[in-house]
Amino acid sequence: MAQAPRRTRWWLAGLLALLIVLTAGIAVFWGDLVSTALDPKVPFQTYDPPPGPDYATKAAWHLRPQANNPLDADVFFIAPTTYDGGRNWNSRLNAKRANRQFQNVMAPNYVGPFVSVGRVFAPRYRQASLYSLTTLREDAREARQFAYGDIRDAFRWYVDQDNGGRPFVLVGVEQGGTLGLRLLTEEIARDPALRSRLVAAYLIDTVSPADAPPIAPCVQRRQAGCLAAWAPVYEGDFDAGKRLLERALVWNTRGELENISPRPALCFNPILGAVTDQPAPMRLHLGAANATGLEWGARPAFMARQVAARCEDGVLHVTRPRSASLKPTGSWADRRKAPGFNLFYADLEADAKARLAAWRAQ
Repeated sequence: MAQAPRRTRWWLAGLLALLIVLTAGIAVFWGDLVSTALDPKVPFQTYDPPPGPDYATKAAWHLRPQANNPLDADVFFIAPTTYDGGRNWNSRLNAKRANRQFQNVMAPNYVGPFVSVGRVFAPRYRQASLYSLTTLREDAREARQFAYGDIRDAFRWYVDQDNGGRPFVLVGVEQGGTLGLRLLTEEIARDPALRSRLVAAYLIDTVSPADAPPIAPCVQRRQAGCLAAWAPVYEGDFDAGKRLLERALVWNTRGELENISPRPALCFNPILGAVTDQPAPMRLHLGAANATGLEWGARPAFMARQVAARCEDGVLHVTRPRSASLKPTGSWADRRKAPGFNLFYADLEADAKARLAAWRAQ
């Protein structure tokens, strides 16, 4: 009679061990499982993309200012991917969840630092899905190239119809550099009139080649018409910078995506306001902010002296912030998008204002 309870205990122990193994396996491979679920599973060559934007209409813009806006400069902002994907390689313009994340997360955290600098123009575009950023497949590269086509068209429309000869700041968050904002800087560099109106180009979370940049890198705070690009990793994450550059794709002169290696990457330090290897101590950090959910235009509370930063081998190494509100949260997909906070909010605000003053002075 005692054998039955003993067999039951062994059976329960075996079942518990199996559940532990399965749970551990799911935890380890969860990212791969989610990524696989987001795979459109159709070749891009046979994919029927959603209808394109008409930038003459309000519906094609996240943000487009009123004509009576008193600011005498502009900010052209390109948002990063907020579209998870699934059935599509590229998002619809009216994708509700993706547009809601722009309003709640991207606009307050990444447009916010530039609101006091100029009128903000932020186009909608057919974003490459989050899945396309997790793989180096040719389909994924084509989805990113497709997205850039909309970005290019939006910028050209803005220049032709809305800019009116005003100074402007180019800002983009690229999650590695694959949206092609560096191609926009090349387009600006080819047009002397446009080049003369550029206040600065901020390519956030962007791997950009340092050799032969189309626009001079920003090497001091009061410099106008320059390029600031950086891709961050957290200090102490061993080999994170190396892994980032190994997977980083950049655009070549033929309009194709290729690995950046062995070319060097540009690294701008937002705390110091310069492309430099000099370390920026925490005492110089003007302030981070978690502005997620704030009303548009509301100024967040700054958290100063949260991080130190230094450029090393083309990557910005940042210490981990102390505040819990400045740590990545959310689902697997959320953690692979631009975070819901900006570690250099106050630093970028001050930097852009200084460069606009320098542009006016010249």
